[in-house]
Amino acid sequence: MENSYYKNLMMTVIRSSESDNWKAKTEFREKGGISMRIVFMGTPDFAVPSLNALLERGHEILAVYTQPDKPKGRGHKLLPPPVKETAMAHNIEVRQPTTFKNNEDEIAYLKALAPELIVVAAYGKILPPRVLNIPPRGCINVHGSLLPKYRGAAPIQWAVLNGDKITGVTIMQMADGIDTGDMLAKAETPIDEDETAGELFDRLMVLGAELLVDTIDKLDTITPQPQNDAEAIHAPMIRKEMGAIDWTQPAERVHDLVRGLNPWPSAFFTLEGKRMKLHRTKVVVGKGEPGEIAVIGGEMAVCCGENAVQLIEIQPENGKRMRGSDYLRGHAIEAKAKVQ
Repeated sequence: MENSYYKNLMMTVIRSSESDNWKAKTEFREKGGISMRIVFMGTPDFAVPSLNALLERGHEILAVYTQPDKPKGRGHKLLPPPVKETAMAHNIEVRQPTTFKNNEDEIAYLKALAPELIVVAAYGKILPPRVLNIPPRGCINVHGSLLPKYRGAAPIQWAVLNGDKITGVTIMQMADGIDTGDMLAKAETPIDEDETAGELFDRLMVLGAELLVDTIDKLDTITPQPQNDAEAIHAPMIRKEMGAIDWTQPAERVHDLVRGLNPWPSAFFTLEGKRMKLHRTKVVVGKGEPGEIAVIGGEMAVCCGENAVQLIEIQPENGKRMRGSDYLRGHAIEAKAKVQ
């Protein structure tokens, strides 16, 4: 039950700094724009451009919700998520609940903020119906794929892993399901044949931010489009063991694996009993037994089930990144030697 503390929160909640955002709000209104009262929910780098775009557009960010600080590095020091750092730089109230489930105090707090709209971008937590139903304009999400393709936690990585040529971002109305809500807008972009998941991530987070603010501007004129569930493809979380390379696969598939798992967790193979991370490859014509080491075009290469891949950038166990050709020059590898 809501008590007097939560009923009076509207007078005490810390909002985005008026000194930081007043000019943006004024300019936006002078151009005929509508400044909305928004609660933002996001955690990693992917969400930062969306938060910044909302602020630059003059929207009032009532609070930012993000995941709790997590220990990182050898010292296991607690570090804030990128979205928290951005919010604090703008003097925005930051909330970091571990869950909304049965969290009456947090739900009451969110209600007291009285947001018109909740914007979500890679928050990493499922919002229960009680949260989805709070804002009168609902909750919208910035998703890193062209829905209904790649619903789930890792849409960007799976687009690269599957060798897709085109991907994009979708702004969708959130519903009680994982990325199942009606679509409000989409933007497409090609995927370069050598582009890594990390590089695509950087492009899509900017594209998503641009599409987000444009969608909010046109929210009253957009007709939501339902997703075709029959075309849905799931994009589950990436696991470390996925990085093991199967050299019997065609070179294109090995190349896609390397790109899709860059920067994390990285594809890997074993050479002379040591695990090697493989960060960059190039598909080339080549013949040999799968896993057989060769020199093609002056570069260290490995034969696959079809053609071969040059090992452009590798990382020996407990070592630094280097070109495969440099590793080959510094190590005596027997002819016809194989990797595993």
